Amino acid sequence: MEATIFDSFHPPSPELIDDCVHCGFCLPTCPTYLLWGEEMDSPRGRIYLMNMGNRGQAELNSTYVRHFDQCLGCMACVTACPSGVQYDKLIEATRAQIERHYSRTLPDKLFRRLLFALFPYPNRLRLLAAPLWLYQISGLRRLVQHSGILELLPARLKAMEALLPPVSFSGLRSRLPRELAAHGTQRRRVGLLLGCVQRVFFAGVNAATARVLVAEGCEVVVPPDQSCCGALMVHAGEEADALALARRMIDTWEKAEIDTLVINAAGCGSTLKEYGYLLRDDPSYAARARAFSAKCKDIMEFLAELEPHAPRYPLTLRVAYHDACHLQHAQGIKLQPRAVLHTIPGLEIAEIEEAAICCGSAGIYNLTEPEPAQQLGDRKVKHVLATGADLIATSNPGCLLQIMNGLERAGHPLPVVHPVELIDASIRGIIPAALRRS
Repeated sequence: MEATIFDSFHPPSPELIDDCVHCGFCLPTCPTYLLWGEEMDSPRGRIYLMNMGNRGQAELNSTYVRHFDQCLGCMACVTACPSGVQYDKLIEATRAQIERHYSRTLPDKLFRRLLFALFPYPNRLRLLAAPLWLYQISGLRRLVQHSGILELLPARLKAMEALLPPVSFSGLRSRLPRELAAHGTQRRRVGLLLGCVQRVFFAGVNAATARVLVAEGCEVVVPPDQSCCGALMVHAGEEADALALARRMIDTWEKAEIDTLVINAAGCGSTLKEYGYLLRDDPSYAARARAFSAKCKDIMEFLAELEPHAPRYPLTLRVAYHDACHLQHAQGIKLQPRAVLHTIPGLEIAEIEEAAICCGSAGIYNLTEPEPAQQLGDRKVKHVLATGADLIATSNPGCLLQIMNGLERAGHPLPVVHPVELIDASIRGIIPAALRRS
């Protein structure tokens, strides 16, 4: 038996590694290879490193780990690969091994613990949101930003401040009822995933999603005790915590007896659809996880399959649509959002150059790796502004914040919305809230 730097619990699969023929089709779509041109920071290079790890031909040191930390996990390589290499499964398995066996520096360890002790817990986020609201509306933030104090902070903390979401007092108080009745004849009984960051800082997206579903004849179920889905943990290699949250999520939604679980955050959706794979070894949950994942659909995917009944009023707007990576690459959903947006009379969709390239958000990547994330964000914003759009639409809270921050940095703040907010505005016959605020 060959030596290996990994343990026996789900190491990167040699069979999946062997699917890679090192053809290089992934290179033009890989954000880090695009930035640096470094082979070991490309998908095929990282797969080569995984193979070396399996064979004991590499050392689990800072150089080895760095190449995997610098991967955004955007899965653009999965879309580009002609051989069907499942890089998503490989990178997640490798990161789980790293987190179990590599000793990070104390600052790195503490920063990651801070993120995972905060983001998956909506109640903790709400406690933080109140002082953030005061920080923003009092003018203190503007004062701090112009004082130069932020330049003294470590890059990661500076990035956290720059990416603070806009906090509204009404949003913090907003709560959806446990059930909402369908308008007219009931067509479906659906659940709505609230998300963690989404329910606290983007409550308006959840409210818009619920209104659209109700208008389209869906009874909407919203269990208040729904937990984090574990997406951030899965993508960062925190496997045990991710599996515990997956089991809890399944328990919650089985009791709701829904036809479909509707999700409006791309990163959450890609993880929920993989529960069957994540829990494949759990005899109590494997079959249940597969059944649960089969019910999960992104809101734009769901609406594309549901013939629209609610009338749409015109929105005369030019909208730049940004494909969230975990929607277009991880879930393979690219045409559906455009088809749904085209049901709005007067709406023009502007395509963004380099649509397959990540904006740099990538879960917690823009916090743990702020320098390359900012480069990618600036690159994306340049292409967005070139469209001459009135606003930007994208399907993930991380992308919303990353692009908003990039636009602010470029001195061209444009409204950034979730596409379901445009559908909601069209059904209600109102101007989108983001345009009313701008």
